[in-house]
Amino acid sequence: MSEQNRIADLESRLAFQEDALDKMSNEMAQQAIEIDRLNRIVKHLSDQVKLLGPDNNPGAAEADVPPPHY
Repeated sequence: MSEQNRIADLESRLAFQEDALDKMSNEMAQQAIEIDRLNRIVKHLSDQVKLLGPDNNPGAAEADVPPPHY
């Protein structure tokens, strides 16, 4: 393989790797945004559940009662 062919091959590989890195970087940025959004949703839902408390949780009283065979 001539030196010119090797250089062209390396340049081609480099361009491919740069493109792949750019795509991965963009995807990671989108995933970080989505993770932040989901974290906010989980926090909001968690806060809502805490506001309900054990008195407003249907089935909570049933969960505290042992089964009849005890």
